[in-house]
Amino acid sequence: MITFAIDPGPKQSGWVLFDGKTVLDSGVADNHDVLRWVQAGPVADQLAIEMIAGMGMTVGQETFETVRWIGRFQQAWREPERVRLVYRRHVKQELCGNQQAKDKNIRQALLDRVGPQGVKKAPGPTYGVSTHAWSALAVAVTALAQMELVA
Repeated sequence: MITFAIDPGPKQSGWVLFDGKTVLDSGVADNHDVLRWVQAGPVADQLAIEMIAGMGMTVGQETFETVRWIGRFQQAWREPERVRLVYRRHVKQELCGNQQAKDKNIRQALLDRVGPQGVKKAPGPTYGVSTHAWSALAVAVTALAQMELVA
């Protein structure tokens, strides 16, 4: 099963194509480009997007723009109601077993679970993943784990 996962942002989003063992492709791109890829139906079986949770705190305009993009990505998918919306607290629990986990803890958990990056001559399963694509990979791994719980 190939998962196209997105870590959405107000203008750019991290993304990853993950087959459950290896990152097939990843990056950070302008949201309009990511939207076109979602509409074109990349070679993926499912779409997973990190969803923003209401925490009772005041948020800024960037948060509202990000939520708007989440909705646009979901609606553009071939089956909008089957898009997996993955909350950050579920990512932290799945990968670290602790809600206090930070980005560096999540990245290390991904390296432990999926594998090292390696080098150009000997790429590892997470080769090429950087910046916001790490968060997208965390969303993909969590979405696949949630599917196993349902199956």
